[in-house]
Amino acid sequence: MPNRMHRTVLLHEAIEGLNLKDGAVVIDATFGGGGHSMEICKRYRNVKIIALDQDESVWEKAKDKLKDLDCDVTFVNANFRNLDQNSPAKNFGKYALGDIGQGTHFSQNPLRANSVDAIIFDLGLSSDQLENSGRGFSFMKDEPLLMTMKENPLPEDVTALDAVNTWSEENLADIIYGYGEEKFSRRIAKGIVDARAKAKIETTFDLVDIISSAVPAKYRNGKLHFSTRTFQALRIAVNDELGALAEGLEKGFKVLKVGGRMSVISFHSLEDRIVKRFYRTKEAEGMARLINKKVILPGEEELKENVRARSAKLRILSRL
Repeated sequence: MPNRMHRTVLLHEAIEGLNLKDGAVVIDATFGGGGHSMEICKRYRNVKIIALDQDESVWEKAKDKLKDLDCDVTFVNANFRNLDQNSPAKNFGKYALGDIGQGTHFSQNPLRANSVDAIIFDLGLSSDQLENSGRGFSFMKDEPLLMTMKENPLPEDVTALDAVNTWSEENLADIIYGYGEEKFSRRIAKGIVDARAKAKIETTFDLVDIISSAVPAKYRNGKLHFSTRTFQALRIAVNDELGALAEGLEKGFKVLKVGGRMSVISFHSLEDRIVKRFYRTKEAEGMARLINKKVILPGEEELKENVRARSAKLRILSRL
């Protein structure tokens, strides 16, 4: 089956909501396929973009598409929860970071407070990561059970392999229910623990077989693949995605200039709840205002063209 091209969801709405101008400084906190960065570079001149991603391979795939555009892009191989820390950076373009940090290189100097015009978060997993990473995100391919966003995880990094082979049955059940909203979480957790007592669980298909045996036949034949919620829950837990989001929002807000804006696209109810709570807190503190009182959803045309868009929600905030 051919690989599907990743389509950036709510692309135009997210960028238009940032109210950018030529010469803006923007953090693309989830670079991925580079969709947002490329669109910003096409629309505005002399833009400086700091692009973050845990997966360094995304930069190698996208950098050539940015070379002929009128903007300066610095890629930082890091989780957005660490945007205030020193990180290895790769840069090309006509301009150094200059006024963004005390020096000219992000790896030497973290971002200053109130130094950025806009920041954009596009949460979740890209189609490319799902289908081509080889790290076990997809239950449709037999791959090592890693589920880490990092291209090359370190020995100390937690993986799905660790989770299914070492975490307690109670912990697995709570995670699968809490992060995946899986109604058969306890049956699946018991199935995992029973299976690993016989042999180590090593691949995605090992886990799919366990889930299949644990859930009712009717559930296996439903519209949503019976492994979807469990895989989602393990991925969120392994990467601490909700903890990273809460931390990234706070740190991202601190580097925004007065009048600067933040766009967040979420795909999960728990993510959206964190974003909504954060925005409302900043508004209540008199530090920000909501650009959209109601969440922005994809239109009918986008939903027809991109099934991934069906759960997307966009919220935009402006710093006061």
